[in-house]
Amino acid sequence: MTTGETGTATGRTETAVTPPPAWRPPLLWRFVLRLASVVVPLVCRLRITTSEQLDTRQLRGPLILAGNHIANFDPVATTAACARIRIAPRMMATGGLFRVPVIGALMRAAGHIPVDRGHETVRNAVPDAVAALAAGAIVFVYPEGRIGLHPAMWPERPRTGTGRLALATGAPVVPVAIWGSHEVLAYHGWPVMVRMLISALWRRPVVRVHFGAPVDLRDLRAGEVGHAQRASDRIMDAITADLARLRAHEPGLPRFRDHTRPVTLARARNRRT
Repeated sequence: MTTGETGTATGRTETAVTPPPAWRPPLLWRFVLRLASVVVPLVCRLRITTSEQLDTRQLRGPLILAGNHIANFDPVATTAACARIRIAPRMMATGGLFRVPVIGALMRAAGHIPVDRGHETVRNAVPDAVAALAAGAIVFVYPEGRIGLHPAMWPERPRTGTGRLALATGAPVVPVAIWGSHEVLAYHGWPVMVRMLISALWRRPVVRVHFGAPVDLRDLRAGEVGHAQRASDRIMDAITADLARLRAHEPGLPRFRDHTRPVTLARARNRRT
């Protein structure tokens, strides 16, 4: 951001603020998006739907996409879905990925945003995302902050980061629900992950991604006590409602069980849908 001085009719000198340049997806990220749209259909049948209240032509930044997180394959399937509707979001991803040789460099080069939980630098995540939105980017975030471990694979309690980001920027929030990605890639263990991925080549499970109606947060304000949590809860309610429709045939325990995935009710939330 640059500044300069301008004169006024009263003789005072004011500082003119130049807005940051508009963010454009790097060539690397555009290539990965196209690659995902070709590779993902090899291992699953990707089904993409949108809400009647959502005009995909208006999916432009600044915009927040907030999704549930059920499997390691989620970011891959979501990337392919985004490519299909011609958007290129900047992903907020666990900081561990950015510390992996080669992968970390590629993540940074693609413009993604690290979330370093357990490190002091985690405080940079929301400001970095605010800056990304200020530059007109679309930012994708997982409000749960991890792959959910609920036994029935319903969304867990969200962290406040998504709510704080939405209220600080005023950017619209579109919920993104995904179901079926847990049938493509196992939760843990490279041998099991590879075996499941290979089997997906012939099973080709259905993976559904739904872009929902924007979440109404107009009655909430940044800085007000409890409003960030209320915003995050409201966003997660919208995701859960859309997910319930995607998995209407599996309202209880999922039909497909990944036995490498641990389960816990420690962060379970009451469903209000």
